[in-house]
Amino acid sequence: MSSPDIAGILDQSKELDRLRKDQEEILLEINKMHKKLQSTPEVVEKPGDNSLSRLKMLYIQAKELSEKGNEQKKKRMKADPDVPRVSPSLRNHLDHLANLKGEQVAARVTQEDADKDEWFIVKVIHFDRDTREFEVLDEEPGDDEEPAGQRKYKLPMSHIIPFPKRNDPSTAQDFPPGKHVLAVYPGTTALYKATVVNARKRKTDDYVLEFDDDEEDGSLPQRHVPFHKVVTLPEGHRQ
Repeated sequence: MSSPDIAGILDQSKELDRLRKDQEEILLEINKMHKKLQSTPEVVEKPGDNSLSRLKMLYIQAKELSEKGNEQKKKRMKADPDVPRVSPSLRNHLDHLANLKGEQVAARVTQEDADKDEWFIVKVIHFDRDTREFEVLDEEPGDDEEPAGQRKYKLPMSHIIPFPKRNDPSTAQDFPPGKHVLAVYPGTTALYKATVVNARKRKTDDYVLEFDDDEEDGSLPQRHVPFHKVVTLPEGHRQ
């Protein structure tokens, strides 16, 4: 948005504030008149009293100010159609995502149209509220990565899944036996599709998971995986 656009919006905001202030003053005057007429209704019968005409004029002024305020609101919305109207629930969600800075999360680093999904553990560097994108760091890239070592990615919100908090089991979902999940294979930073083998007795217990076949290593055996390294399998996951 250009500077003139911003200046115009600020001017419209000031005008709205002025109209609201004028409305408040008119309403206070109307309330005073109502109280006066309720406590001493006989004054309207006295010669020369203009209470009713004054009250009528105040109502007309209030109506005109209300119409002006509505016009200003319409102008502001028309001049600024691209400004998103963020709901409280979305604002809270964005706050939560912004607070992930410095934490490790599950991230999909492949494009939407890729033949398979590749998920890794990465560290959040920054979350941009405007573009709804994460900047993340792959701290342990594989052997086929460039020799530079650590690698950065910019990823949309849909490519990020926060892990449950290690010290707060209540943040973890309780997956039933037979449920497909995405889990960290022990000793690696790679995430694989796995199936829950049996139910946990306590929220702090590890999951016993049976990992799907791996092309290189064949069938992966059952493994114990901490609850804070297991997340929901993304819809449409392709591995």
